[in-house]
Amino acid sequence: MKLSYKQMHTTRKPFVTEDWAEQVFLRTAGVPITQGNKVQILKDAGENYPAWVESMKSAERWIHFESYIMHDDDAGREFSEILAAKAREGIRVKVIYDWLGGLGKTSRRFWQRLRDAGVEVRCFNPPRFDSPLGWISRDHRKMIGVDGKIAFVTGLCVGSMWAGNREKSIDPWRDTGISVTGPAVGDIEAAFAQIWVATGEPMPNDEIPEKESISQTGNVALRVVASIPNVGGLYRLDQQIAALARHSLWLTDAYYVGISSYIQSLKAAAMDGVDVRLLVPGATDIPVLRTISRAGYKPLLEAGVRVFEWNGSMIHAKTAVADGHWARVGSTNLNVASWIGNYELDVVVENEDFAREMEDMYLADLENSTEIVLRKRWKIRSAAGKQGHKSASGPISGTGSVGRVGIGAIRISNTVGAAITNRRILGPAEIRITFAGSIALLGLAMLSILAPRLVTVPIAIITGWFGIALLIKTWRLRRRRRREMEKNEGDKTYNETIPRTITGNDV
Repeated sequence: MKLSYKQMHTTRKPFVTEDWAEQVFLRTAGVPITQGNKVQILKDAGENYPAWVESMKSAERWIHFESYIMHDDDAGREFSEILAAKAREGIRVKVIYDWLGGLGKTSRRFWQRLRDAGVEVRCFNPPRFDSPLGWISRDHRKMIGVDGKIAFVTGLCVGSMWAGNREKSIDPWRDTGISVTGPAVGDIEAAFAQIWVATGEPMPNDEIPEKESISQTGNVALRVVASIPNVGGLYRLDQQIAALARHSLWLTDAYYVGISSYIQSLKAAAMDGVDVRLLVPGATDIPVLRTISRAGYKPLLEAGVRVFEWNGSMIHAKTAVADGHWARVGSTNLNVASWIGNYELDVVVENEDFAREMEDMYLADLENSTEIVLRKRWKIRSAAGKQGHKSASGPISGTGSVGRVGIGAIRISNTVGAAITNRRILGPAEIRITFAGSIALLGLAMLSILAPRLVTVPIAIITGWFGIALLIKTWRLRRRRRREMEKNEGDKTYNETIPRTITGNDV
């Protein structure tokens, strides 16, 4: 019987804001919330590295170690020695590193020493001839799992720049991670297993703990968001948080490159009275990125978003805290490369005590930051906070954990494309990008006229490479199709030979 409109609305469960928000988060992030966990904030390498070392040294069954970058330096060798020693003890040790992240930072001998000790080492997504653009997707996750009992999710890689050097007066990079115990450890371990199978044979089942089998250790509810390329789960979640925040939304990001849709979300929240703040590096390991990031300040500042630049060493944290209840810590930066192009891992916590700790840490960070404000003629100036805090400027040593080429190219191509197609209004702050784009295009045009071979030969090589790659992929797809057809024919033949018993249900 079909219900009337009145009956439908009288029999339905009453609308509850909390239930609605939970449904939004579930559908957006694609993962349910997990109860009964204990989460601890770990600030900088001074808290993260010792906690990692202690847990790995106490491992009795396995260690799962995943890092975008693992430098072949003092910090990297310390961790490699621990991993090798545990493998020699008979502990199952698995390590995943990213090919692009480790390029030029870690030698083959470094990884071979680990393999010789019994560590299973896998490299994520090295270049392949049959996939010219396959290298764009990177494994930007950073996690450690030990015995299915404790896991770490963090923004830190392994390297001396995160640790700093007091003797040489080198401050450590500012970064944030967390330790997790409880059922959510199963979700974090499942994320590691996802990348492991993407690089070769799958993990044995006894190394993938079921979260239902893990005892509760606290009262913290959280979601483990294991982002994959071209899905944008965390991007949609970040958009939803910007839309749902009522009082405050405080963001920290290492490589902020705002895109129009996200900028609009932050603007709308700020104009609606939400206290929106963005903390970014004052000095960065990618100097060009500072100019690109600053080009996106103006629309935020005009809408009431407060922007701060960190003074001192590189700030590499990727965090968010909203309304004193919701918080995020992980590897995802606020740019398209992280949201769409990479494999990322973040933990979203819904707990007031945890959010309060995140807010306190954020306010402490602002004490060592400089606020950026607008002045006449659409220029940006720094407004110093407390006396004694000097604004950092210029590049800093080291190399970061971001696809620098991808981020810059995306931002520049987006701006130049907008100028050419007139699909959106550009602000005066983007003049540097449009000027650089115009010079590059004019230079390419002149080069094509004066030395056409320098342009045509690379284009011919690239197009030939792409053509061969497509032929290889076509051949593989045809072979796969042929195998599926043969399998289906075999199944059909087999089914036809099986005698069928007629029952009363067939009559």
